Amino acid sequence: MANQYQVIDEKTWKRVMHCMVFRNSVEPAFCVTFEADITKFRRMVKEQGLSFTLAMVYAVCKCANEIEAFRYRFADGKIVLFDKIDTAFTYLDQETELFKVVNVPMLDDLKEYCALAAQTAQKQKEYFTGPLGNDVFQCSPMPWVTYTHISHTNSGKQENATPLFDWGKYYEKEGKTVMPVSVQAHHSFVDGIHIGKFVEKLQGFLDRW
Repeated sequence: MANQYQVIDEKTWKRVMHCMVFRNSVEPAFCVTFEADITKFRRMVKEQGLSFTLAMVYAVCKCANEIEAFRYRFADGKIVLFDKIDTAFTYLDQETELFKVVNVPMLDDLKEYCALAAQTAQKQKEYFTGPLGNDVFQCSPMPWVTYTHISHTNSGKQENATPLFDWGKYYEKEGKTVMPVSVQAHHSFVDGIHIGKFVEKLQGFLDRW
């Protein structure tokens, strides 16, 4: 069942001009990579026996859900704002070295989400279960490389406004464990200030433990 959304009245919406400027761009999405301190978060995940990858999916999707700009989408030519966004993530099959895309509803509790995500990923046999819905965040961990920049394939669909989240291989730096994290978002809805809010929220969540 799809999440609920409200259709935005473009006549009164304060962002309408900015949205239109970027809506028809050849490449309307932009990507930012930043460094996150995961020292406390990684320790907590290890102590509780959780999957680091699934816990990170929860962390980025929880924080992105809290920022309105990340919940806007285009739907049937209209601008809509979802009440909640669910999760989709890549999960590697160790034998074939091919990934599958797994869809999991966003839950309030970290442990419950990780349990459901692990169960769903293990049960799913297909690599792709169909086109992703409009109401997901896409997460794609890349734990083999400590990258400084990342780019994505372009579907050519200018109104694909699904944000993409990636993170790379973590490493030790000045006594801390740090990791590159990337967010790609559609400029019709998301500006640098919103990326900044996401970075702040995510780091606050990672430090909470």
